[in-house]
Amino acid sequence: MKIALIQQHATKSYEENLRRGIKAFHQAVNEGAELVAYAELAFSQFLPQVPATPESLARAEPIPGPTTDEFSALAKKYGIVVVLNLFERDGERTYDASPVIDADGKILGVTRMVHIMDGLGFYEKGYYNPGDNENFVYETRIGRVGVAICYDRHFPEYMRSLTLRGAEIVIVPQAGAVGEWPEGIFEAELQVAAFQNGYYAALVNRVGKEDVLHFAGESFVVDPYGRIIAQAPQGKDFILYADCDFKEISKTTAKKFFIPDRRPDFYHVFNLLD
Repeated sequence: MKIALIQQHATKSYEENLRRGIKAFHQAVNEGAELVAYAELAFSQFLPQVPATPESLARAEPIPGPTTDEFSALAKKYGIVVVLNLFERDGERTYDASPVIDADGKILGVTRMVHIMDGLGFYEKGYYNPGDNENFVYETRIGRVGVAICYDRHFPEYMRSLTLRGAEIVIVPQAGAVGEWPEGIFEAELQVAAFQNGYYAALVNRVGKEDVLHFAGESFVVDPYGRIIAQAPQGKDFILYADCDFKEISKTTAKKFFIPDRRPDFYHVFNLLD
C-alpha cells in the first residue's frame, strides 16, 4: 500500500494553498497513492506563530465544511483515503483538528489535538481547546489509521493508546521549525514509538519561511521495526511516497512480545507519582 505525504509551503492566500494542495493530490493519485496526508494547518500560514486575535480566531471553519467538502469529493472520485489538518470551529470552541476521510468520501471522524503547548512562536493555547475524542483510530478502506497531531506525539501514553486501539499506521501532521530540535531527535522519537508499538508512523511537516517561523520540511516515514524507510528534503515542497506492508505488523517485536507482556494490573502504582 503506497502513501503520499504532501509537504508544501503556505502563502497568505488560503485559496492558493488549497489549489496547490489539490494539485499535489492529483499527482499523488497518478503515482498510485492510496492514502494522502497533509501537514498541520496545511492550507494557511501557521496561525499560532503569533498570539490569537478575534480576527485570527474567525478563520476557523466547521467540519464538515468547505475544505472537507472538497476533499470528500476527491476521495470518493478516486477511491483515496485522506487525512487533513484544519483550524476547526465547533460552536464557540476552536481546535487543531484532523478529519479522516475514507475512500468513499465519508468523514469517519475528527481527531483533535489533545495536548496544547504555549511558547515562543507556538501560542497555541490562545487558539485551541484540548481535544475530547474518545476514538482516534479509524477503520478505512486501506486499514486502521490513527492520528497524533504534532505535540501529541511527544506523549508515550498517547502513542501507546493508538496501538491498543488497533492502529496500523499513525499519521502525524506537524509544524516543526528549523533548529527547533536537536538533529535527529524527532526521527528517533517516532522510530522508538513505532518499534515499541508495532505500527507504521508517517510524519508530514510544513515547509517554508513565514512571518516568525521557518518550517523545516523533512517529512518521514518509519516502519513498525523502527526503521526510517523514506524521508523528504529540508526546505522544499515535496511529495514523499512510501510503501507500507501491513502484513509485517504481526511479525514485529512489539506485537509478539511488548504488547502481550504488558502489566496494566501493575501500572496503577505509578499513579502515586502524579
